Amino acid sequence: KNTANPAKKMPIGPRSPRCPSCGYSEPKPIRSHDGRYFIYKDGKAVPAYARTVFKGDQIFVLKSVYQFFEPKRWDVIVFKNPTEPRINYIKRCIGLPGETLQIIDGDIFINGQIQRKPEKVQEELWMTVYDNDYQPARPDEASFNGHPWKQPFENVGTAKWDLSAMGSTAFELSSDGESIHRIQYNDQHGNDFRATYAYDDPASFPMMPVCSDLMVQCHPRMWANSAAGAQISKYGISYQGWIKSNGTMRIFRLTPGGQQVLIEEGSCRRTDLGKTSRFRFAVVDQQLVLEFGSSRVVHDMGVDIDAAGTDRQITPQVQILGSGKLRLTHIGLYRDIYYLSSDEDNRVQQASRDHPMTLNDNEFFACGDNSPFSADSRMWTKPGLANNDKIYHAGVVPKDYFVGKAFFVHWPGGYRLKEEPIRWIPFPDGMKMIYGGKD
Repeated sequence: KNTANPAKKMPIGPRSPRCPSCGYSEPKPIRSHDGRYFIYKDGKAVPAYARTVFKGDQIFVLKSVYQFFEPKRWDVIVFKNPTEPRINYIKRCIGLPGETLQIIDGDIFINGQIQRKPEKVQEELWMTVYDNDYQPARPDEASFNGHPWKQPFENVGTAKWDLSAMGSTAFELSSDGESIHRIQYNDQHGNDFRATYAYDDPASFPMMPVCSDLMVQCHPRMWANSAAGAQISKYGISYQGWIKSNGTMRIFRLTPGGQQVLIEEGSCRRTDLGKTSRFRFAVVDQQLVLEFGSSRVVHDMGVDIDAAGTDRQITPQVQILGSGKLRLTHIGLYRDIYYLSSDEDNRVQQASRDHPMTLNDNEFFACGDNSPFSADSRMWTKPGLANNDKIYHAGVVPKDYFVGKAFFVHWPGGYRLKEEPIRWIPFPDGMKMIYGGKD
């Protein structure tokens, strides 16, 4: 569970130095099912008490804002835990008074319609599946996913992608510009799409669901008459997003026979062409989002339940596409946050598809971003406690228990030298705004 003291600390788990294998500033120590932390050292699990465990960041909280304004969905709120009122918790506000809430396939539905995250909130909630810039120095050692590392992107058929360009962190293609060349992500070599977290022991959550809200990101350099794209499948239906060297941006749906059906089209700004701009294609919150530089094309798949297809636990297929002459750098694959509606024992929690939850006046629903391990509204089965023998409904955060809105990380968990009691070495890169509500 996460707790917080307003304007003091927001515990988010331990922080660790850079990974000695790949150089990434994560991972943090892994948490087992019984709440203890451990790290891997020389191939063996070592209790994390042998190292410093940081309790978290210090945050600023607007303690009076909700006396004048109503909380908004996606706000990061500090409140007193209804089942333990002496403890302040920090979670994300998901449900508002008068709403009927359901968590379906990791997404939030209110009154039968999906609730899309504001752009800045969504940016905070993308989680890395694979980052090609951080490759292990010792690939033969089993790591987080339990098997040795191998480049997870592979040429499909006779595709001519060079996957070892520029020291293997860039992909290059030199083709005639007519045919499409594909590389596909192999989740048997890289991390899979289960809704696991690097700081929660994946062995403790063997039955985690598959997250099919995904995003492909890269920085393509395109020569004349070339095109770069990505293909992502959800519920067995494949979608493509393309950017051409002439500036055309297109989104396609593929038929069962593989034929392209154009469903959205646009063009990028001239300032984004002629340089290595960021390309993104995402299937998220029942939308298809194609970005290139500052240009954006969005296709709305519908807001109703099952508008994007029937919820099926089918492993998504992810491909990077290209034609002509291309060089891709900073290649990454990300998944959306996945809110669980059942625990690891498949016990149904509150606000699931078949067990919707309706909130009364001054009742709110809060969820933690670390959904598998978060003690939040989904997990509270006992009525909340209050003064004068007042009882709150199980699973709700009453307006009476709101402390304020978290809005800025002003002192990220610092470092300490050896056994010094004070973490006085700052971590300025972690200073940031905490986004919530509407953009």
